[in-house]
Amino acid sequence: MSTSAQIGVTGLAVMGRNLARNFARNGYAVAVHNRTVAKTNALVEEFGHEGTFVAAETAKEFVAALERPRRLVIMVKAGEPTDAVIQEFAPLLEPGDMIIDGGNAHFADTRRRERALREQGIHFVGTGVSGGEEGALNGPSIMPGGSVESYASLGPMLEKISAKAADGSPCVTHVGPDGAGHFVKMVHNGIEYADMQLIGEAYQLLRDVGGYSPAQIADIFRTWNTGRLDSYLIEITAEVLSHVDAATGKPFVDVVQDRAEQKGTGRWTVQIALDLGVPVSGIAEAVFARSLSGPAGLREAPRELAGPTAQRLDESEAAAFADRVEQALYASKIVSYTQGFHEITAGSDEYDWNIDLGSVASIWRGGCIIRAAFLDRIRAAYDTRPDLPSLLSDATFAQEIAAAQDDWREVLVAATRQGVPAPGFSAALAYYDALRAERLPAALTQGQRDFFGAHTYRRTDREGSFHTLWGGDRSEVEA
Repeated sequence: MSTSAQIGVTGLAVMGRNLARNFARNGYAVAVHNRTVAKTNALVEEFGHEGTFVAAETAKEFVAALERPRRLVIMVKAGEPTDAVIQEFAPLLEPGDMIIDGGNAHFADTRRRERALREQGIHFVGTGVSGGEEGALNGPSIMPGGSVESYASLGPMLEKISAKAADGSPCVTHVGPDGAGHFVKMVHNGIEYADMQLIGEAYQLLRDVGGYSPAQIADIFRTWNTGRLDSYLIEITAEVLSHVDAATGKPFVDVVQDRAEQKGTGRWTVQIALDLGVPVSGIAEAVFARSLSGPAGLREAPRELAGPTAQRLDESEAAAFADRVEQALYASKIVSYTQGFHEITAGSDEYDWNIDLGSVASIWRGGCIIRAAFLDRIRAAYDTRPDLPSLLSDATFAQEIAAAQDDWREVLVAATRQGVPAPGFSAALAYYDALRAERLPAALTQGQRDFFGAHTYRRTDREGSFHTLWGGDRSEVEA
């Protein structure tokens, strides 16, 4: 077999197959390999006309088909399956070759793998790929980590197959060393969870309080998608809400079980935020909402608990309420991105990645699930001020939330009075109010900690750490 392929993809499930086709469509010769040979042959038979594919039945054949430096893309399940593929292929590679993991790996695993392979002279490139199967085929947002040297060789190829923003910029950048790419992809998915939860809450409020049908709400979302909420998720929400089930004639959303599943990246975002001490309350509420939707018994038993029943508004009141919901959704969305970028900053500081937040916002403008028009403004905010402590510190976003906050609060008042849960909206507003508060109850919390555990506290009027002798005369001692 000749060494004719410029890149190789092993793991030919939907994402791997479509990524291989994307490379081939863009003029690259692609070696393809799968544990089940039938999948390899099926790809070549069905899509061989799209470009140059080099089918390989064995690992040795696959590696032999790749030109140096070898670029080997792994598209298999995260965890042990990824480790198994690395163990199979790494002994066949040479110094300077690279393994690119395009799955949803935990960034800590990526850091471990990168260290181990670096000792063998092999570049390991943990790469976040967002956009689903359609993005993999037609242009995803790509978030590669790894060494600068690996990106010099791989980057131009990724830039060619990536999505392109409205200004033509490729939606890919070298995020940073070792696990930086998978970390940023993780946070992307966490923001995605929050975004979907907020959209779901807007839908439920419009239906239960506004009295709108799913088809009418679809039209509302289409209108919103022509303005500042312009985004992929708003667009597809309108499509889902307007869909009618062919078998029953009912709205599609009414025949789907009221359970939302998850694959883990949202949980990882929250878990790592806890480790870093970063408040991502909106993302956490989105994860908890999915968890709450699952256990049927947990929700069935308390259905008869006391509480208000939503009273639907009349037509004129409903229209005004829909406008207020738009304000609440937009303000809460800003908070979700604020929390996500805060976590990226904390991770970058913790692991010395030096992540450029403006570049992250830039590559999320196309291809990925959370692509949205206002990412252009997020990019501009960080480009103007790379040390921006929070998106809410940006004058434009601060002004928009100031203009939205009265309606935001009114929506939550209505939700509470009507008994409609809105944990995402509530968490976002609580975060906003916590940031703007001069003092929080944290001083009391620290006093309690000092009382029962002698954990000490700091004073507002002088330097040092102090402890009060609570059991005696309550005198203060310097710790």
